[in-house]
Amino acid sequence: ELKEIVFIIQSQSNSFHSKKAEDLKRDILKQAADLGKELPTVLLIHQLDGHEGAWTILPLMRDFSVTYGRNSSWIFFCEEDTRIQVVKLLETLGRFDGSKEWFLGKALYDEESTIIHHYAFAENPTVFKFPDFAAGWALSIPLVKKLAKKLKSEPLKSDFTIDLKHEIALYIWQKGEGPHLTPVPEFCTDDVNSYNVDHCATTFSNFLPLCGEPVKKEDVFVAVKTCQKFHGDRIPVVKKTWEREAALIEYYSDYADISIPTIDLGIPNTDRGHCGKTFAILERFLNHSSPRTPWLVIVDDDTLISIFRLRKLLSCYDPNEPVFLGERYGYGLGTGGYSYITGGGGMVFSKIAVQKLLASKCRCYSMDAPDDMVLGMCFSGLGIPITHSPLFHQARPMDYPKGYLSHQIPVSFHKHWNIDPVKVYFTWLAPNTDESLNGKKVGYNREDL
Repeated sequence: ELKEIVFIIQSQSNSFHSKKAEDLKRDILKQAADLGKELPTVLLIHQLDGHEGAWTILPLMRDFSVTYGRNSSWIFFCEEDTRIQVVKLLETLGRFDGSKEWFLGKALYDEESTIIHHYAFAENPTVFKFPDFAAGWALSIPLVKKLAKKLKSEPLKSDFTIDLKHEIALYIWQKGEGPHLTPVPEFCTDDVNSYNVDHCATTFSNFLPLCGEPVKKEDVFVAVKTCQKFHGDRIPVVKKTWEREAALIEYYSDYADISIPTIDLGIPNTDRGHCGKTFAILERFLNHSSPRTPWLVIVDDDTLISIFRLRKLLSCYDPNEPVFLGERYGYGLGTGGYSYITGGGGMVFSKIAVQKLLASKCRCYSMDAPDDMVLGMCFSGLGIPITHSPLFHQARPMDYPKGYLSHQIPVSFHKHWNIDPVKVYFTWLAPNTDESLNGKKVGYNREDL
């Protein structure tokens, strides 16, 4: 029965995202009403729990077990851009015995072991499957109860949440004692308008969001963090690739080099975190940039980014709201920690977010503290939620499953390690892959990388 499915939408409190999640909730309930069925429960995850870690899902298992353990059969999770055919979802779940432990989803796997998964299954990473959240995924209630019990006696061990879908699958798998992910072909990430989705219970709006005209080039100020030792190898890559897309860009270093040019912020370079440098950039943006520039982007000198796509994405956000946008990680979320935007993929701030941050007393506890984590801690303390976008990436394209990237139009990748960064940029991020480079046409195939 439809009323035995609890739908959980991975929503966010930012106004653009919460509206999309509310629209999806309305659509699910309308489909149920049109069927003449008793309405299912549809929950938005950002409304579920006061604590910061609700988005990591596992801490909610005990509540799910207590609240829905008696009258429900399935918890079905989806993203705000997942589209659901309720009748087909009912048919699909009906094939599985809900009295047994089931973990259902569209399977992803690593082709080679990767840093973002701590090099798990290094011998053969393809053996371990984890769900693509975009396609939706489901847990049977007996498995929810088991996880709730396990979490009571064995709290989550890792301090960091880096790739939630992989970490949840590992926790459920329990070193081989728990259920593996069962792949479900009806859970799809094809575009809703694709010709081959007739069998799909779920589809995915797989496009770069655009809400009106892209923001103007002059409305985005780009700050590149660098240091003297990287002026010769990393900065030329920026200049060959995405610098031309930025109308307002400055390079901040520990050494003033007029050939780039870089600006010496008077902050010595540190080998570990760059908190002092980042806060100096925030102060400079507020005090020296045009008062009319609503957006700041801070990137590393080895970040590859599409400013062209970012301007499209930013059309969906209200610059009058405090927005802190990028790829979300978590620290200590099982014990009242905080979420943060990981710096390598790029950190995007609305001017008002920077104003609120600097008006507070929150600052670096040391000059070499990790800047992204300190910012997460500060915004958490201010009650300003961070906004996650899966289009920003802390690692290189080959560090992610091909199936995961196949339904994305990415905004950024990070690191030059063991790749040709110029080639990666023109393959994945250039506004048009046939753009000219040094007068020659270039077009790379993603499969080559």
